[in-house]
Amino acid sequence: MSMPFYVAPEQLMKDRADFAQKGIARGRSLVAVEFDGGVMLCAENPSRNLRKVSEIYDRIAFAGVGRYNEYDQLRIAGIRHADFKGYTYSRDDVDPQALANQYAQMLGQIFTHDTKPLEVEILVVSVGFDRDGDRMFHIRYDGSVTDEYGFAVLGGETEGIRERLEKGFSASATQSAALKHAVKALSADKKLKAEELEVGVLVRDQEGRCFQRLENDEITALLK
Repeated sequence: MSMPFYVAPEQLMKDRADFAQKGIARGRSLVAVEFDGGVMLCAENPSRNLRKVSEIYDRIAFAGVGRYNEYDQLRIAGIRHADFKGYTYSRDDVDPQALANQYAQMLGQIFTHDTKPLEVEILVVSVGFDRDGDRMFHIRYDGSVTDEYGFAVLGGETEGIRERLEKGFSASATQSAALKHAVKALSADKKLKAEELEVGVLVRDQEGRCFQRLENDEITALLK
């Protein structure tokens, strides 16, 4: 009878983390930034159908990078969770932090117990009625959660984009200025066109559903 190979738990976790990180790094990046009218999510994404940014609930948005089929499953699970809670109790009871905790538990369970971790990073964003009420929860492949302030960066060349985004960032910037700054941080030396971008906005002063997806002509106008 052959004996199974022994792998130390530390090495097993490291191998899984390296695997997930390499998969995520191969994808295009995404940033979220606060501005004077809400929160903007901007991703480098030439596809018009395979979305990285989407609505979860009235004042909550979802963003994902990495393997599309994996983070899209998480998006659908989040919508179902929010709809069920809002229907069972109240729409005001749908909490972005509770949703982020659910995602963290799911990703942590998969990372620890499944053979292959999910190659994803996701962001749960909510817009408050004032800037102090804005929330950004960055959930990684291993289930770890970071509470981000002002802006967040997912996927790709994270450190370089974060450094560029941090320089000159202002939470009181206009929508146009915020988009220009986000695109500049994403693009580095190359110039990204509207057709290569996906932009969603959570509008602070809007009642009910606050998520808006910007079309190419709107993006072009804001970048001028």
